[in-house]
Amino acid sequence: MTRSSIAACSALALLWAAGPVLAQDARPLRIGASVDGALTADDASAPEDAYRFEDYRFQARAGQRLEAVLRAADFDAYLEVRANGEDEPLAQDDDGLGEGTDARLRFTPEADGTFILRARTLSGLDGGDYSLSLRERPRPPRAPRPTAIRLGQTLNGSLGDRDPELEDGGRYDAFVFRASAGERLVATLESDAFDPVLRVGRMNGPDFEELAQNDDAPGGGLNSRLVFVAPSAGDYVIYATSLSEGEGAYAVGLEAAPPPPPSKPVAIGDEIEGTLGDDSGRTDDGQRADLYRFSGSAGQRIAVEMSSGDFDTYLALRRLSDNSILVEDDDGLGQGTDSRLAHTLDADGDYLIEARGFSEEAEGDYDLKLMEVPPPPAPTAMGLGQTLEGEIADDDPQGDGGRRYDAYVVSGQEGQRVQAILRSGDFDALLEIGKAGDEFAALAQDDDGLGEGTDSRLTFSLPEAGDYVIRAQPLAAEGRGLYSLELVDLGPAPKPGSLLVGTTVRGTLGETDAIDDDGVYFDAYRFQAKKDEKLRLTLVSNAFDAFIDLGEDGDAFESLATDDDGLSDTHARLDWTAPEDGWYVVHARAYGPNQTGAYALTVERQPAAREP
Repeated sequence: MTRSSIAACSALALLWAAGPVLAQDARPLRIGASVDGALTADDASAPEDAYRFEDYRFQARAGQRLEAVLRAADFDAYLEVRANGEDEPLAQDDDGLGEGTDARLRFTPEADGTFILRARTLSGLDGGDYSLSLRERPRPPRAPRPTAIRLGQTLNGSLGDRDPELEDGGRYDAFVFRASAGERLVATLESDAFDPVLRVGRMNGPDFEELAQNDDAPGGGLNSRLVFVAPSAGDYVIYATSLSEGEGAYAVGLEAAPPPPPSKPVAIGDEIEGTLGDDSGRTDDGQRADLYRFSGSAGQRIAVEMSSGDFDTYLALRRLSDNSILVEDDDGLGQGTDSRLAHTLDADGDYLIEARGFSEEAEGDYDLKLMEVPPPPAPTAMGLGQTLEGEIADDDPQGDGGRRYDAYVVSGQEGQRVQAILRSGDFDALLEIGKAGDEFAALAQDDDGLGEGTDSRLTFSLPEAGDYVIRAQPLAAEGRGLYSLELVDLGPAPKPGSLLVGTTVRGTLGETDAIDDDGVYFDAYRFQAKKDEKLRLTLVSNAFDAFIDLGEDGDAFESLATDDDGLSDTHARLDWTAPEDGWYVVHARAYGPNQTGAYALTVERQPAAREP
C-alpha cells in the first residue's frame, strides 16, 4: 500500500459538477402518528438500487408489536425497518397491505432502541405523494385449542379477522393429529380465496416449532400439498394460513402418503439403461424418479454419472437408514445437462441413488453408471513464493464436478493472505482453495481474476493456522493442457491508516493492498466522529471507478453506508451522519476487481445548508 502524508486541508478542489444527495437526516415519527409526504428529486436515492426514499426515526420497546402502512398512488410502495446505524433491514415489505401496490410492514423489536423506518419506491426514481402511518398492534387473542383432524378426513373452514394471528402477520387455523414414528402423511390445503400455505410442526408449551412447510403443490397452481414423515410418535399440528395475509374459505385434508418409489438393487460397477415416464415413481415433491439401492463400506469412494439426450438430469445420493441427502448434483459431468457426483462413504450400509430430471415433468431415456473410484492422491507440497509448472491430463484425479485437477498443499497462519496465480494457454483456468482433510470443500474460488483473459488469481485470507489445499484445474471438464502455478505470500492484511476530519489523503491501490471477497482492492482509514456529526466523504480517481464503503471500527468490518457515483460517473461522494460517538473506518476502493491506481480521499464536515 502506498500512502502520501496527509495534507491538512478542508476540501479537495474538484472540477466536476455535484451529484445527487445520497444520505439524509431521519425525521422523527411517533408511534400512533401519521404523516403525509412526497418523494421528489430533492430526496435521497440509493444509486446501487436506484430507488428514492425518506427515513423516519422512532423509539420502540422490546416486544412491542408495530405496524407501518405506506400508501401511494404514484409509485409502488416499499417499506424497510432497521436498527439505527445499521445497514441491513430487520424487516421489509412490498405489497403486504393486499390492496394493489401499497405496503404494510409488521415488526416486533427484540430489544429497546431507536429504529429507522424507510419509506421508499420499490424501484426507480419517479416518486410522488404518499401517506405513512405507524401504530402499535393490539396483542392477538389467545389461540383456541387446535381442531382434531383424522387420517382420511377433509375439513372446511374460513380465515377471518376473528382467527388467531401469526407473529409475522396473517391469520391461521390450527389442526392437531396423532402420528406414529416414521408414518408418512400428506396434508393438503386448497382455497379459491387466497394463496394457501401449509405448516406442520409440534407445540413446545405455547410455542409452535415448525418442522415442514409448503406453499405451492408440485405440478403448478397455488394450492398446497405437503408430504410429512413423523420423526417420532406423538401429536402434530397443522397451521392452515395464507401467503399474503389473505382471508376466505378453504379445505384442509390429511391422508396417508403414497409410498416412495421402489428401489432397484444395483452393484458398484453396473451400467444401467433406464427410462423416466408415466410409470415411474414420484418423489415427495412430485418429480418422476428412479431409485437404486447399493451397499457400500466406510471409506469407499464412489462416483455416479447420469446422462440423457432427452432431459436435464439430476442426481442425489441418500443414506437409506434416514433418507438424508449426502450429496446432489445437476450439471456436474461438465457436458451440457448431464450429472456426476462423487462421495466417500462414511459408514458401512445401504445407500440410495435418486435418478431424476431437473424439472418435475422430465421424461425420456437415460444412462446411469455406478463405479468405485480411487481416493484422490495426496496433494503435492508447495511453498509460498514458489512457481511450479504442470499438466492436466486424462490420468489426473477427477473432482466432484467432473474436472481433472492437480492438488497442492500449503501451510499458513491465521490471517495470512495467500495469493495463487494460475496461467494456461491451453484451457480456461480455475482455482479453488479449501482446508486440508478427507473431503475437499472449496472455501473460495476464482475463474478470471487475473484480468488478463482466462487466467486465474485467487487471494485468500486464511481463517486459521494449518494446511490448505489449492486445486489447479480447467473451468470445463474436458479441458487439458499445460499450466503454471505461482504462490505468493502477501502477509497479514494491512492495518487501517488514520485520517482526521477535515483532511485529504492521497494513496495508490496496488496488488499488495487488502482485497475483499469479491477480489476488489481497498485501502482502509480510521477516523473519529461525534454523534450526529454530519460528514462528507469524497473519493476521486482518474485510474479506476471510485467506491466509498463506510463502516464501524472493529474486528469485523460491517458496512453502514456506501456510494459509487455520487459525484460523477466514476467519482464517489457520500453525505453521512454519525449515529454515535466513536471510531469509524472508510474503505477507499474500486468498484470492481483488479482495478488499481492513484486516488484522493477527503473527509470533511458537510457545508451548512443555505437559507431558503
